Amino acid sequence: MEQVNKRREYREALWVIWTLAWPTMLEQVMQSAVQYIDTAMVGSLGTQATAAVGATTTIGWLIGGSIGAFAIGFLAMISKACGAEDPDTAQRTSAQAVLSVLVIGSVCTLLTTALSGLIPGWMQLEESIRPVASRYFLVLYLPMLPRTASTVLGTALRAAGDTKTPMKVGLIVNGINILLNFLLIYPTRTLCLWGYSVTLPGAGMGVVGAAAASAVAFTWGGFQITRALWRHPVISPRGRGLRPDRTILGPCLRIALPNMLQRFGTSLGYVAFAAMINSLGAVATAAHTIANTVESAFYIPGYGMQTAAATLTGQAYGARDSRRMKSITAMFLPIEMALMCLSGGALFLAARPLMGLFSPSREVIDLGATVLRMVAVSEPLYGVPIVVEGMMMGVGRTRTPFLYNIIGMWGVRILGTYLCTQRLGMGLVAAWGCMIAHNVLLFVLYMVSYVTGRWDPLAGAEKEGTT
Repeated sequence: MEQVNKRREYREALWVIWTLAWPTMLEQVMQSAVQYIDTAMVGSLGTQATAAVGATTTIGWLIGGSIGAFAIGFLAMISKACGAEDPDTAQRTSAQAVLSVLVIGSVCTLLTTALSGLIPGWMQLEESIRPVASRYFLVLYLPMLPRTASTVLGTALRAAGDTKTPMKVGLIVNGINILLNFLLIYPTRTLCLWGYSVTLPGAGMGVVGAAAASAVAFTWGGFQITRALWRHPVISPRGRGLRPDRTILGPCLRIALPNMLQRFGTSLGYVAFAAMINSLGAVATAAHTIANTVESAFYIPGYGMQTAAATLTGQAYGARDSRRMKSITAMFLPIEMALMCLSGGALFLAARPLMGLFSPSREVIDLGATVLRMVAVSEPLYGVPIVVEGMMMGVGRTRTPFLYNIIGMWGVRILGTYLCTQRLGMGLVAAWGCMIAHNVLLFVLYMVSYVTGRWDPLAGAEKEGTT
């Protein structure tokens, strides 16, 4: 009878994990599909257009990563409050999340607008490409207020167990983006479909058209996510007011600050990494940009599971349910490793055809396929840090991931890439080798933390109670 109960509990836990993970995975699949389409459309304009877009991508990661890190504090607080069945704290926390969106979104709008003309130069982009890269960045990041709302308030919804609403909004955002891409990037043209000539209107805006399409889509998405939060039956901030609440913001900031520093430090590392690659020339920049876009789709299983891990561990922690914490988290790593083995194998086999979708240049395709096959081998290892970090975020332990990621990024990836590309005259393959070494180090550090139980605050409390 006990074995039957355990199997039933296992199936129920597996179903809960899947219910939380699949909407996030589907949302990220669609985001990756849009990235693929954007890259292919811009790639058809030439290698310089791809380089202009890709050169500022890491700055976007820096901005988005910092905002996403701030949202982790709200994720931990809301998931813990939901697990403890404390709707008052959950609603007060969501109100503070809205306040943070207004402040952070406004500040980011001012910063991105003011710095758009300087960033291409900082990224060591070729002089001829800098003007279009600057316009692209300005248009893309002008609607920072709705983009911040999508990130922070979408995280609040996921913390409450609602991963479907952000998924649905994300699907429509991606659809708007794709439609506007067709209308804004290319000029008016005549297409032949099934023997009929069809005139397709177009603005002929090129790279800037791609940015405008994304900006419009993000604006709509931010509005819809805000509307969904306001209507949520458990965590709606309606009627709570938007004055700063120290009892909520204090704990949120203590959780979020290490994660903010981590993401800022690692995103700044991505900027330095990209700048060194940009210095290798347009071919290396284009190959790196396309390979990054291709690779991002194969991390989807990892980040889908990370969302489920953060939510479920946070809720178990809020309920102070050590048994549930252990049983659920023990399921994540085997599932994650299996999924990432499949995605890594698929990436290895499809590397060259996928590169060929985005660039007509044989040189770019060859170089991109080589680095993709290299990173495909390390894909299963990288799944472990993603999930264990999610568990740590769920229980509010963000200092350890900060240390691990800063050491890996700056001590391995950046230092190694600098020595290889700037001192030894090596190319993109060596730079991606340093990136893989960084991922392997993270695997070792996070695996040790998981096996020893140092990530789990309830395990610590149990030990203290027995001594």
